[in-house]
Amino acid sequence: MEPNLRIFDDLLSLSKEAAAVFAESARQAIAQRGRFLVALSGGNTPMETFRQLIDPPVDWEPVHVFWGDERCVPVDDPGSSYGQARDALLSHVQIPEQNIHRIQADLGPAAAAIDYTILLKRFAETPLDWPRFDLVLLGMGDDGHTASLFPGSPTDITDPVIAVTAQYQDRPANRVTLTPVVFNAARQIVFLVSGQSKSETLVNVLKGGYHPEQLPAQRIQPTDGELTWFVDAAAASRL
Repeated sequence: MEPNLRIFDDLLSLSKEAAAVFAESARQAIAQRGRFLVALSGGNTPMETFRQLIDPPVDWEPVHVFWGDERCVPVDDPGSSYGQARDALLSHVQIPEQNIHRIQADLGPAAAAIDYTILLKRFAETPLDWPRFDLVLLGMGDDGHTASLFPGSPTDITDPVIAVTAQYQDRPANRVTLTPVVFNAARQIVFLVSGQSKSETLVNVLKGGYHPEQLPAQRIQPTDGELTWFVDAAAASRL
Protein backbone atom coordinates (compact mmCIF):
# COMPACT_ATOMS: atom_id res chain seq x y z
CA MET A 1 0.00 0.00 0.00
CA GLU A 2 1.30 3.42 -0.94
CA PRO A 3 2.18 5.57 2.07
CA ASN A 4 0.22 8.71 2.81
CA LEU A 5 3.01 11.13 1.95
CA ARG A 6 3.04 14.93 2.01
CA ILE A 7 6.11 16.77 0.73
CA PHE A 8 6.89 20.36 1.74
CA ASP A 9 9.38 22.88 0.40
CA ASP A 10 11.17 23.26 3.71
CA LEU A 11 10.99 22.54 7.43
CA LEU A 12 9.10 25.75 8.18
CA SER A 13 6.21 24.97 5.83
CA LEU A 14 6.17 21.38 7.09
CA SER A 15 6.03 22.61 10.68
CA LYS A 16 3.21 25.06 10.04
CA GLU A 17 1.07 22.33 8.53
CA ALA A 18 1.96 19.88 11.31
CA ALA A 19 0.84 22.48 13.85
CA ALA A 20 -2.43 22.91 11.96
CA VAL A 21 -2.98 19.14 12.01
CA PHE A 22 -2.25 19.10 15.75
CA ALA A 23 -4.77 21.89 16.39
CA GLU A 24 -7.48 20.26 14.28
CA SER A 25 -6.88 16.83 15.83
CA ALA A 26 -7.21 18.43 19.26
CA ARG A 27 -10.42 20.18 18.30
CA GLN A 28 -12.01 16.98 17.00
CA ALA A 29 -10.90 14.82 19.93
CA ILE A 30 -12.15 17.31 22.50
CA ALA A 31 -15.48 17.66 20.71
CA GLN A 32 -15.94 13.89 20.43
CA ARG A 33 -14.33 12.53 23.61
CA GLY A 34 -13.77 15.50 25.89
CA ARG A 35 -9.97 15.27 25.92
CA PHE A 36 -6.99 15.15 23.59
CA LEU A 37 -4.21 12.63 24.20
CA VAL A 38 -1.01 13.36 22.30
CA ALA A 39 2.45 11.77 22.36
CA LEU A 40 5.32 14.07 21.41
CA SER A 41 8.70 13.23 19.96
CA GLY A 42 12.10 14.63 20.80
CA GLY A 43 14.96 15.69 18.56
CA ASN A 44 15.42 18.78 16.43
CA THR A 45 12.77 18.31 13.74
CA PRO A 46 9.60 18.85 15.86
CA MET A 47 10.89 21.96 17.62
CA GLU A 48 9.55 24.36 14.99
CA THR A 49 6.19 22.59 15.07
CA PHE A 50 6.11 23.16 18.82
CA ARG A 51 6.89 26.83 18.36
CA GLN A 52 4.15 27.16 15.76
CA LEU A 53 1.67 25.77 18.31
CA ILE A 54 2.09 28.67 20.73
CA ASP A 55 -0.35 30.89 18.85
CA PRO A 56 -3.01 28.65 17.20
CA PRO A 57 -6.31 28.47 19.08
CA VAL A 58 -5.80 25.17 20.89
CA ASP A 59 -7.94 24.66 23.98
CA TRP A 60 -5.14 23.42 26.24
CA GLU A 61 -7.32 22.72 29.30
CA PRO A 62 -8.33 19.18 28.18
CA VAL A 63 -5.01 18.37 26.46
CA HIS A 64 -2.86 15.59 27.98
CA VAL A 65 0.74 15.47 26.76
CA PHE A 66 2.89 12.32 26.82
CA TRP A 67 6.20 11.38 25.20
CA GLY A 68 7.07 8.57 22.82
CA ASP A 69 10.49 8.15 24.39
CA GLU A 70 12.98 9.82 26.68
CA ARG A 71 16.65 9.82 27.52
CA CYS A 72 17.47 9.26 31.16
CA VAL A 73 19.13 12.63 31.64
CA PRO A 74 18.23 15.63 33.82
CA VAL A 75 15.29 17.68 32.54
CA ASP A 76 17.58 20.64 31.83
CA ASP A 77 19.93 18.53 29.72
CA PRO A 78 19.77 19.46 26.01
CA GLY A 79 18.94 15.81 25.28
CA SER A 80 15.79 15.76 27.40
CA SER A 81 12.73 15.41 25.17
CA TYR A 82 10.56 16.77 27.95
CA GLY A 83 12.89 19.73 28.46
CA GLN A 84 12.88 20.52 24.73
CA ALA A 85 9.08 20.56 24.57
CA ARG A 86 8.81 22.51 27.80
CA ASP A 87 11.09 25.26 26.53
CA ALA A 88 9.68 25.42 22.99
CA LEU A 89 5.97 25.06 23.79
CA LEU A 90 4.60 23.96 27.14
CA SER A 91 5.94 26.87 29.18
CA HIS A 92 4.21 29.26 26.75
CA VAL A 93 0.65 27.86 26.77
CA GLN A 94 -2.09 27.48 29.36
CA ILE A 95 -1.92 23.73 29.84
CA PRO A 96 -2.62 22.44 33.38
CA GLU A 97 0.57 21.18 34.99
CA GLN A 98 -1.13 17.92 35.94
CA ASN A 99 -1.82 17.25 32.26
CA ILE A 100 1.90 17.10 31.41
CA HIS A 101 2.90 13.45 31.77
CA ARG A 102 6.65 13.26 31.39
CA ILE A 103 8.66 10.07 31.67
CA GLN A 104 10.35 10.16 35.08
CA ALA A 105 13.83 9.76 33.65
CA ASP A 106 15.50 10.42 36.99
CA LEU A 107 14.26 7.03 38.20
CA GLY A 108 16.53 5.22 35.75
CA PRO A 109 15.42 3.19 32.72
CA ALA A 110 13.89 0.13 34.37
CA ALA A 111 11.96 1.95 37.11
CA ALA A 112 10.90 4.73 34.75
CA ALA A 113 9.50 2.18 32.28
CA ILE A 114 7.44 0.56 35.04
CA ASP A 115 6.25 3.93 36.29
CA TYR A 116 5.16 5.04 32.80
CA THR A 117 3.39 1.73 32.17
CA ILE A 118 1.31 2.36 35.29
CA LEU A 119 0.63 5.92 34.19
CA LEU A 120 -0.51 4.86 30.73
CA LYS A 121 -2.92 2.35 32.24
CA ARG A 122 -4.71 5.24 33.98
CA PHE A 123 -5.62 6.53 30.52
CA ALA A 124 -6.33 3.14 28.97
CA GLU A 125 -9.16 2.63 26.55
CA THR A 126 -10.83 -0.78 26.90
CA PRO A 127 -9.79 -3.42 25.93
CA LEU A 128 -6.29 -1.96 25.89
CA ASP A 129 -3.99 -1.50 28.88
CA TRP A 130 -2.73 1.78 27.40
CA PRO A 131 -4.37 4.84 25.87
CA ARG A 132 -5.45 5.06 22.29
CA PHE A 133 -3.62 8.27 21.48
CA ASP A 134 -5.49 10.78 19.36
CA LEU A 135 -2.20 11.90 17.80
CA VAL A 136 1.36 10.59 17.90
CA LEU A 137 4.24 12.64 16.51
CA LEU A 138 7.28 10.61 15.52
CA GLY A 139 10.61 11.32 13.91
CA MET A 140 13.00 9.11 11.97
CA GLY A 141 16.76 8.98 12.31
CA ASP A 142 19.29 8.58 9.53
CA ASP A 143 19.46 4.89 10.46
CA GLY A 144 15.70 4.37 10.31
CA HIS A 145 15.12 4.39 14.05
CA THR A 146 12.04 5.98 15.57
CA ALA A 147 11.43 6.86 19.21
CA SER A 148 14.09 4.71 20.93
CA LEU A 149 13.46 1.70 18.71
CA PHE A 150 16.84 1.16 17.06
CA PRO A 151 18.11 -1.13 14.29
CA GLY A 152 18.79 -4.54 15.75
CA SER A 153 16.43 -4.10 18.69
CA PRO A 154 13.81 -6.81 19.34
CA THR A 155 10.72 -6.76 17.14
CA ASP A 156 8.55 -9.10 19.21
CA ILE A 157 7.88 -6.72 22.11
CA THR A 158 4.49 -6.98 23.80
CA ASP A 159 5.11 -4.60 26.72
CA PRO A 160 3.80 -1.05 26.21
CA VAL A 161 6.92 0.61 27.64
CA ILE A 162 10.46 -0.73 27.79
CA ALA A 163 13.84 0.32 29.11
CA VAL A 164 16.57 0.62 26.48
CA THR A 165 19.87 -0.24 28.09
CA ALA A 166 21.70 -1.92 25.22
CA GLN A 167 23.69 0.21 22.80
CA TYR A 168 22.73 -0.04 19.15
CA GLN A 169 25.24 1.16 16.55
CA ASP A 170 27.14 3.08 19.26
CA ARG A 171 24.09 5.10 20.31
CA PRO A 172 24.06 5.93 24.04
CA ALA A 173 21.73 3.72 26.02
CA ASN A 174 19.70 4.46 29.18
CA ARG A 175 16.42 5.42 27.57
CA VAL A 176 12.74 4.64 27.93
CA THR A 177 10.45 4.15 24.96
CA LEU A 178 6.89 3.34 24.11
CA THR A 179 6.63 0.37 21.80
CA PRO A 180 4.73 -0.39 18.58
CA VAL A 181 1.82 -1.95 20.46
CA VAL A 182 1.07 1.52 21.85
CA PHE A 183 1.99 3.55 18.77
CA ASN A 184 -0.03 1.33 16.44
CA ALA A 185 -3.17 1.71 18.55
CA ALA A 186 -3.23 5.47 17.87
CA ARG A 187 -5.94 7.17 15.89
CA GLN A 188 -3.44 9.28 13.98
CA ILE A 189 0.34 9.08 13.57
CA VAL A 190 2.41 11.74 11.83
CA PHE A 191 6.09 11.26 11.02
CA LEU A 192 8.06 14.50 10.75
CA VAL A 193 11.17 13.97 8.62
CA SER A 194 13.59 16.62 7.36
CA GLY A 195 17.08 16.79 5.92
CA GLN A 196 19.10 15.38 3.03
CA SER A 197 20.87 12.91 5.34
CA LYS A 198 17.61 10.96 5.71
CA SER A 199 16.75 10.75 2.02
CA GLU A 200 18.24 7.31 1.29
CA THR A 201 16.77 5.76 4.43
CA LEU A 202 13.38 7.27 3.65
CA VAL A 203 13.35 5.55 0.26
CA ASN A 204 14.17 2.25 1.90
CA VAL A 205 11.50 2.66 4.58
CA LEU A 206 8.73 3.73 2.23
CA LYS A 207 9.60 2.03 -1.04
CA GLY A 208 11.94 -0.85 -0.16
CA GLY A 209 11.33 -4.30 1.21
CA TYR A 210 9.93 -4.86 4.69
CA HIS A 211 12.90 -5.13 7.06
CA PRO A 212 11.61 -4.01 10.48
CA GLU A 213 14.65 -5.41 12.27
CA GLN A 214 16.95 -2.94 10.53
CA LEU A 215 14.41 -0.21 9.74
CA PRO A 216 12.36 0.22 12.92
CA ALA A 217 10.25 3.00 11.39
CA GLN A 218 8.60 0.24 9.35
CA ARG A 219 7.24 -1.21 12.59
CA ILE A 220 4.82 1.69 12.80
CA GLN A 221 1.64 0.51 11.08
CA PRO A 222 -1.54 1.60 12.89
CA THR A 223 -4.14 -1.13 13.23
CA ASP A 224 -7.12 1.21 12.98
CA GLY A 225 -5.74 4.68 12.43
CA GLU A 226 -4.14 7.02 9.93
CA LEU A 227 -0.41 7.20 9.21
CA THR A 228 0.98 10.23 7.37
CA TRP A 229 4.55 11.17 6.51
CA PHE A 230 5.36 14.90 6.53
CA VAL A 231 8.64 15.21 4.62
CA ASP A 232 10.60 18.23 3.47
CA ALA A 233 12.03 18.45 -0.04
CA ALA A 234 15.55 17.58 1.07
CA ALA A 235 14.48 14.34 2.76
CA ALA A 236 12.22 13.51 -0.21
CA SER A 237 14.91 14.17 -2.82
CA ARG A 238 15.39 10.49 -3.70
CA LEU A 239 11.75 9.43 -3.71
